[in-house]
Amino acid sequence: MTDLRELREGLRAAVRGEVDFGTTARALTTMDASNYRRVPLGVVAPRDADDVAAALSVCRTYGVPVVPRGGGTSIAGQATGTGVVLDFTRHMNRLLSLDPEARTAVVQPGLVLDRLQEAAAPHGLRFGPDPSTHGRCTLGGMIGNNSCGSHSVAWGTTADSVRRLSVVTPRGERLRPGQAWAGAPAGLRELAEGELARLRTGFPELPRRISGYALDALLPEKGADVARSFCGSEGTLGVLTEAVVDLVRAPRARALAVLAYADETGAAEAAAGLLEHGPLTVEGMAADLVPAAADLPRGGAWLFVETGGDTEGEARARAETIVRAADVLDALVVTDPARQRTLWRIREDASGTATRMPDGTEAWPGWEDCAVPPARLGAYLRDFRGLLADHGLRGSPYGHFGDGCIHVRIDFDLLTGPGIARFRRFSEELADLVVAHGGSLSGEHGDGQARAELLPRMYGPDMVALFERVKGVWDPDDLLNPGMLVRPAPLDANLRFSVLPSKPVDVAFGYPSDGGDFSAAVRRCVGVAKCRTTSVSGPAVMCPSFRATGEEEHSTRGRARLLHEMLAGELVTDGWQSTEVRDALDLCLSCKGCRSDCPVGVDMATYKAEFLHHHYAGRRRPAAHYAMGRLPVWLGWVARTRSAGVVNGLASVGPLARVAKRLGGIAEEREIPRVAGETFTRWWRGRKAVVPSGAGAGAGAGEGDGTGDLVVLWPDTFTEHLSPSVGQAAVRVLEAAGLRVALPPTLRPGGRPVGDGRSRSAARLLTARRGRVCCGLTYLSTGQLDHARTVLRRTLDLMEPVLATDAPVVVLEPSCAAALRTDAPELLHDDPRAAQLAARVRTFAETLEQYAPHWAPPVLDRPVTGQTHCHQHAVLGDTADRGLRAAAGLTGELSGGCCGLAGNFGFEEGHYEVSVACAEDQLLPAVRQAPDGAVVLADGFSCRTQLEQLAGVRGRHLAEVLAEALG
Repeated sequence: MTDLRELREGLRAAVRGEVDFGTTARALTTMDASNYRRVPLGVVAPRDADDVAAALSVCRTYGVPVVPRGGGTSIAGQATGTGVVLDFTRHMNRLLSLDPEARTAVVQPGLVLDRLQEAAAPHGLRFGPDPSTHGRCTLGGMIGNNSCGSHSVAWGTTADSVRRLSVVTPRGERLRPGQAWAGAPAGLRELAEGELARLRTGFPELPRRISGYALDALLPEKGADVARSFCGSEGTLGVLTEAVVDLVRAPRARALAVLAYADETGAAEAAAGLLEHGPLTVEGMAADLVPAAADLPRGGAWLFVETGGDTEGEARARAETIVRAADVLDALVVTDPARQRTLWRIREDASGTATRMPDGTEAWPGWEDCAVPPARLGAYLRDFRGLLADHGLRGSPYGHFGDGCIHVRIDFDLLTGPGIARFRRFSEELADLVVAHGGSLSGEHGDGQARAELLPRMYGPDMVALFERVKGVWDPDDLLNPGMLVRPAPLDANLRFSVLPSKPVDVAFGYPSDGGDFSAAVRRCVGVAKCRTTSVSGPAVMCPSFRATGEEEHSTRGRARLLHEMLAGELVTDGWQSTEVRDALDLCLSCKGCRSDCPVGVDMATYKAEFLHHHYAGRRRPAAHYAMGRLPVWLGWVARTRSAGVVNGLASVGPLARVAKRLGGIAEEREIPRVAGETFTRWWRGRKAVVPSGAGAGAGAGEGDGTGDLVVLWPDTFTEHLSPSVGQAAVRVLEAAGLRVALPPTLRPGGRPVGDGRSRSAARLLTARRGRVCCGLTYLSTGQLDHARTVLRRTLDLMEPVLATDAPVVVLEPSCAAALRTDAPELLHDDPRAAQLAARVRTFAETLEQYAPHWAPPVLDRPVTGQTHCHQHAVLGDTADRGLRAAAGLTGELSGGCCGLAGNFGFEEGHYEVSVACAEDQLLPAVRQAPDGAVVLADGFSCRTQLEQLAGVRGRHLAEVLAEALG
């Protein structure tokens, strides 16, 4: 048995990079994007090839397996192992050189594909293969799996773009595989030349034949290309440390033809016929993977066919030629790059979207990328659908139709014995079906554990025996990734779900999309790792903490992995009390970006609140949870005692402010926001105006005609105590639009009208219950869920008169609106009033759009800058806001990302640097680069505070901008 202490110390002595045998590092690498899970002994992040050789030497001494790992997005299980994982993403992640003349680049294995594409783009070049995970997959992983992507019909697989490799063998030999037997290990040439007949006849001719070792690349007529034969070896032959890759000339202009067909079979049958026109892509997907709001031509399935040219007109002409040649129901040709990106995002997100059936049932990989000859694809899909039906299974095929490669997630039951037995039977029969159609078990992602056991059905036992002999030449000690490709583990062993609790755990939230099962919610993360992208475009948010730190544990996937291990109890053994999970969640901003940007809708903000609720049950919490988590209490006390001036004065005295921040767990670098001298509701009551007819007692008056619909304006904590000017501006605009504005009740006498709740009767006052509405946001974000429930139930009691009307509830603070719309009904899943209130919640712009559709806002004709609030993006949507801005002549786009303050997060001690880094990701650069005279929009109080404290810029709510323009 391996002495872990000796192994760890031996690695630390030999390797200059990090050696981590801690629980967190191991938990983060137990899984990739497959159905499989293995617990490693430790993780090594090598700095260079010398470190790799040293690590291999130590592991060989102790007989410990080694698994090379890049982005961890493999879906066949080959990036997991029980020994030492080599993580190349931390240090060996550079582009070493790029030669535009030779059209080559020298890369390290941990380099993310998008970084190479960004460097090549200014030279009019690109790397040809581009998997949908291009924002986080690494070149080493692509070479290990021989990845392809959507442009393979034009530029082939990764093996077609590899010129030369640098490899360290398990016994420490440094090789440079290339053509003409360059870099071949001793014995490989003799072995191959003794099997020439088998190599010439044993491999099907397919554009996407990825299964097994590519030994036919060693044939003399194919240049005896050792580098090409190494591609797709899944880390089982040697460890890649460097690669020389070819680049291709990128077309100057592109057009995207979206071709609509009645069903996927029709699209599949048409795909092969389009190849003669030289498209760059021929991608297919069916309606069950397409969002309802997607702007696609009418049909039940679509081909995404991209064409290129030197000019937009040339690219469009080629696309239109394809449209004319295709027998379609409908078609769309797009040349605008932004719209093309939007359409491509639909296709790229399918790898995550497919993990849920339309009814919410879970679906899993395992048969993610079989490939058949393109001309056989239609027939294969019909047979495939029949096989699914025979086994009572469902799946949604999509993928690279032009290459005959199909991705699909299937609703396997991988939790029970009978379900797993059916998974095996189906896998065996599907392997036979693929072979019958002349196909390959893997057409992109490799065999791993998912399919290697079935390779004899494709190649026969003699060829598989030859694979084992080749493995023995490269790796005689079976050190590298054992159990993959040769001598494989059974396809139904090591399933990652087997360690999870068989019964739902007791939790606070309802998890309505997961049947109330927290384990099912955590299972949502399938590892496609969209959260690990280092840059975002457009309005995307996820995952700001990962972009700030670059650490896997601070990504949505990393946190989900730790929660998975917490539920499993094997590696993380202290359950809800886990410090590893707590520390990983500590830098989660609760921005909710993952709720919308994650293809499978992981909601880490909710999971964090759930965890904190259990973690601190009956225990003392961090000071910030009391100081900021109960902010409504403290601000309410200030308002009742009318002590805002005193509080602000004390906060302005440096020594006192430092003491207060230290006691409250607030970062020393932060300024304490000023409390308003007059609250919003006190201003409301003091308005000297006529009450609009029918608005309700104490509703107040406005400048509008008062003839429109009644709307109830929510006085959230931030608007009430910290930014009453936002509420005042909203009242002006809403009333200018002809709406009647009221505030929620503060008393609950029976049958009271909607208004501010002031009673005319002393007797009624005696029986009324006084209070103020609150969304519970600060309690939710700090995991004080018992307090949140109490606050929300009191709020629902107060809001009953409002719920008895048809009035919408206008919430100005996006985070509060999001809490009411999603968190409240999910936490109070046993109280139907929470769902009723959620259905009433409207943003400021939504209210004007729906209840004052004929009102025209003042026209400002000014550019805007700023950031769409992360909760607005993730939960509420900003379509109405865009429309309102356009109507007001406010031009330009707001950035994505998160401001980094994120409620209490950026104020908490220890979070300041990450908070600033998040702001520097999108928000602050956007404001600095804004044109002169731009309006800085920031609907969230946190966003405005961050702008003021970090950039000295005053951001304004859209209501304030419009109110000012009213004159």
